[in-house]
Amino acid sequence: MQKITNALFIVLLLTIGQLQAQLYKQIHENAILVDSHNDILTTAISKGYSIDQNLKGKAYTDLKRLKAGGVDVQIFSVFCNGQQKNPYNFANMQIDTLYAWIARNPSKMMLVKTPADLEKAVKEHKLASMIGVEGGHMMEDNLDNLDELFNRGARYMTLTWNNSTSWASSAWAETLDTLKNHGQKKGLNDYGKEIVAHMNKLGMLVDLSHVGVQTFFDAINTSTKPVLVSHSCVYSLCPVPRNMNDDQIRALGKNGGVIQLNFYSGFLDSTYNKKLKLFTAKHKAEHDSLLAKNGEPYFADEDLFNKYNSEVQDMRPPISLLIDHIDYIVKLIGVDHVGLGSDFDGSESSPKGLDGVEDYPKITKALLERGYSKTDVEKILGGNFIRVFKANSN
Repeated sequence: MQKITNALFIVLLLTIGQLQAQLYKQIHENAILVDSHNDILTTAISKGYSIDQNLKGKAYTDLKRLKAGGVDVQIFSVFCNGQQKNPYNFANMQIDTLYAWIARNPSKMMLVKTPADLEKAVKEHKLASMIGVEGGHMMEDNLDNLDELFNRGARYMTLTWNNSTSWASSAWAETLDTLKNHGQKKGLNDYGKEIVAHMNKLGMLVDLSHVGVQTFFDAINTSTKPVLVSHSCVYSLCPVPRNMNDDQIRALGKNGGVIQLNFYSGFLDSTYNKKLKLFTAKHKAEHDSLLAKNGEPYFADEDLFNKYNSEVQDMRPPISLLIDHIDYIVKLIGVDHVGLGSDFDGSESSPKGLDGVEDYPKITKALLERGYSKTDVEKILGGNFIRVFKANSN
């Protein structure tokens, strides 16, 4: 009898486990998943890849794995680091590349400019492909260029990247206090405030990732619409300049905006940067050689990480740290103001288990295990971003 009872107990446990697995997969499949920041465009152009190729082992992202991961809406980051002579032209080249991908895959991808477009793409089971411009320097201080980027599909612009513009100071510039070298003050100047107002008029989301604290508050006090923070995390849990402090988070909550959490290990784990410095010092000669070869730190780090993969795995934080950052924001301002902005293919390290876009269901599973309801999960995966997108659309 005891053996029968034990056997029944084991069967019961297995049945419960199977039901739980089916539950999180079903919730994930039914939710609209939005990733507000992915850099595959830059990676693909640099390395000669295309999103419709099998890029497993080469990149975090490709079309087949986006489908496998349940990604419904992907905002493709248009990026350059400010060193290009014609950043506006460079931005348009990347948009041309996305257009070419969509043209080659009309049954799988659709350009999205409006909430109605987004709804149509999801209904037709196509990847809702959106554009975000990562850095105000790409408009080259020209509102006509901003208008054209919007007309081509850009639905957010990050006011700065790590470099400041003539009208807005970045997080790094404010932290390092390098602005005085250029005769510039912290925050937005009058032209910067005009740009924010113009973006509101267009229906273009004001993205406050990368910006300095003063720029953040100047922008959020200027904007008449909810703002976006497309790929940042919580400063109190990981104190780096790119993350949001509690005052910023509270202000964003009052504004009605949304913080889309970055998966980069260095923004999630307060111990990561120390580990990274030790790793880089150990392989300094190779790192310097790679940096001299391609000039972009991300690609130098990526090549080094691929070579010493076993060392890199030990540096990665657990996925639970990502959920900790979500928890922190939810407890501070509520579940209506947090989402996901992976920074896949724009950062060299992510939490263990998040090896590519195919792994998004693991986040849904972790959220449910942390006690979030189905409704909460749907908001975090995409509902909150969609609300802000609708609030900005004219």
